[in-house]
Amino acid sequence: MELRSYILIDTMQPQYAALTGVLMQGDTPVEGNAELFVELAPASDLYEVLDVALKSTDIRPGLLRVEREFGTLEIHGNFQEDVIIAGQSILDRFNMSENDRIKPQVVGAKIITNVNPYEAQLINRTSRGSLLLKSQSLCVIEVTPSAYVMLAANEAEKAADVTIVNYTPSGRYGRLLIAGSESSVKVARDAAVLSIENLSGRTK
Repeated sequence: MELRSYILIDTMQPQYAALTGVLMQGDTPVEGNAELFVELAPASDLYEVLDVALKSTDIRPGLLRVEREFGTLEIHGNFQEDVIIAGQSILDRFNMSENDRIKPQVVGAKIITNVNPYEAQLINRTSRGSLLLKSQSLCVIEVTPSAYVMLAANEAEKAADVTIVNYTPSGRYGRLLIAGSESSVKVARDAAVLSIENLSGRTK
C-alpha cells in the first residue's frame, strides 16, 4: 500500500468544521471533533482501512471515495484519543508509520491587500465557505498533496481572527482562501505554512 496523505486534526475549528461538514458524504463532523484524513493507493485497500478503523474504537466515517488511482477516507470522533487509536490501528495493519506518507509542500502563499469589490464578487461565486468582502486582505495558499490543505485551513483559523472563504482538498494542488485584516491574515498564513512544513514524510 502507498500512503499518500495521513492528516490528523486535533480539534476542528468552527468555520473549518462547518465547511468540512458541507463537503462530507457520510456522517457530518462538528466543531470540536478530532479528525483523520487518509489517502492511499491502491484505492481498493480503502475498504479494509475503513473496516479496521471502525472496529478499533468509537469513530465515525464522513467520507469514503474510491477513485481510479487513489482512495480517500475521512473519519472523526468526539475524542482525540479515539481518532489517534483508529489511525494507529490502520498503520499497524499495513505495517506502516506516519513517516511513510508523502511529505507535503507549500507551493504558494500569496496575500492580496485591499481587495477590489469586483474581485470579491467573482471569488464568492465559487466559494463554499464565508464571503470575501471588499477592502479585506485575501491570502491564497496552495499545497501538495492537495489534502493537506485541510490541516492548513484548521490551523489558520486556530491562529487568528480570519474568515475561511473556501478550501479545495482535491486535484494536483490543494487551495485555501482566507480573508480578514492584513495583520490577521499574515498571522494565519504563517501558522498554516508552519503546520505543513513541520510534518514528516517521504519525498516522492
